[in-house]
Amino acid sequence: MRGNVVELAVAVVIGTAFSKIVDSVVKGLINPLVGAIGTKDLDKYRSCLKAPCEINKTTGEVTSGVPINWGPVLSASLTFLITAAVVYFLMILPMTRYKERLAAKSSTPEAPAEVNEVDLLTEIRDLLAAQRTGSDGPVGRQRESQDGTVGTEKQ
Repeated sequence: MRGNVVELAVAVVIGTAFSKIVDSVVKGLINPLVGAIGTKDLDKYRSCLKAPCEINKTTGEVTSGVPINWGPVLSASLTFLITAAVVYFLMILPMTRYKERLAAKSSTPEAPAEVNEVDLLTEIRDLLAAQRTGSDGPVGRQRESQDGTVGTEKQ
């Protein structure tokens, strides 16, 4: 898939705008659906590696323990999967089908049959023999018969 710089720039701009749309869909629709299991905000999903994790209620910071914030990772993973699916099904798959149709429409003619090496060498030999004798007609070819005698065969 060749392209020029302008096409690449347009793709980056559209991709950036599209990622904002997907991010808002994930935060506004998908996260609340996943959050129905627990808290509504996936950013607050966390586990404690070293128990117990104590959180300061006024600031929301962890004062002891080692927290693992896996909610934002889940949210980013969902955003990535949705973006990848949309790009594949709305951009890559149709482009591939379009190129296959173009290739089928513009069928190239088949290349001429390849010349066999033996035939090519035979033709060269005949041309050289014709130059030696000074004739343009068919050149006799020696052949050995079954009884061992050598004869000439016309082509």
